Amino acid sequence: MNTELGTNISKAAALLTADELVAIPTETVYGLAGNALSEIAVSKIYAAKNRPSFNPLILHVSGIKQLSKYALVDSVSALLAKEFMPGPLTLLLPKKNIVPDITTAGSNKVALRVPQHPLCLELLHSIDFPLAAPSANISGYISPTTAAHVAAGLHGKIPYILNGGTAAVGLESTICEVMHQKIIIHRTGGISANELQRVSALELVLVNNQKSVETAGQLKSHYAPNTPLYRGDIADIIARNSGKKIACISFQKRYDGVENFVLSPSGNLAEAANLLFATLRLVDAGNFDLICTELFPNEGIGPAINDRLGRAQFLYK
Repeated sequence: MNTELGTNISKAAALLTADELVAIPTETVYGLAGNALSEIAVSKIYAAKNRPSFNPLILHVSGIKQLSKYALVDSVSALLAKEFMPGPLTLLLPKKNIVPDITTAGSNKVALRVPQHPLCLELLHSIDFPLAAPSANISGYISPTTAAHVAAGLHGKIPYILNGGTAAVGLESTICEVMHQKIIIHRTGGISANELQRVSALELVLVNNQKSVETAGQLKSHYAPNTPLYRGDIADIIARNSGKKIACISFQKRYDGVENFVLSPSGNLAEAANLLFATLRLVDAGNFDLICTELFPNEGIGPAINDRLGRAQFLYK
């Protein structure tokens, strides 16, 4: 199969309507999209990504009015949707029967969001079904933030990549669920815990060690480069690996004896988040023996950066 790259909304819509897959741009990362209501299309997503079938998919819709078509929406979730959608927030809600079990991996809950990207929204408005769209890469590898990243991993596996430039946020959406007058954060992302609390005034609970996979992005090993990645005291990691070719991904600081990849010399966490996945891909292609990285500040989007790096350090291929 030849994979074409372009900006033709009509072509992308026609392919999706025919149960084919299209890589789409969002403000977070690029998604591998298919008709979320079609078991055929969803099966193709799992196959193209080599994604475990127990890992649920997120539904992308054109606006907040569409949420109630596919799920039961409580008042607090509706308030969060009004405040943060379109944007990098995903709500986990009780699903309606219109959503097939294959899309939610058998769960009675469904994850829904409204992406904040003009090309993606134009596409969603041109079709009459939601799009299931996990990150457009082989399962477990670093999420793509450009069309070129998608092509590098999925060329020949999908017919079309809708090119919308570089993702503005660069990290996946925050996934949360309103339950028992609390907000359960299943995945940290582009919307911070403080922002959720400001709008809802509810207690927040961060899920760290969930026994079952309730929604996307919860696998212990994920977002991982092929090069071994170690996180912690960078100076100690360098000392213990003397003589090796080491890449260091840091927030602001530069280190001696390594090749430095500083994500934000000015100390801007949003800038660091935006560059994280692209930098991981760049380093992974650099023939390094190992990658070392540090803990980022635990504020704003910092917890989401730490989450991705924490999951990346577990998978050594």
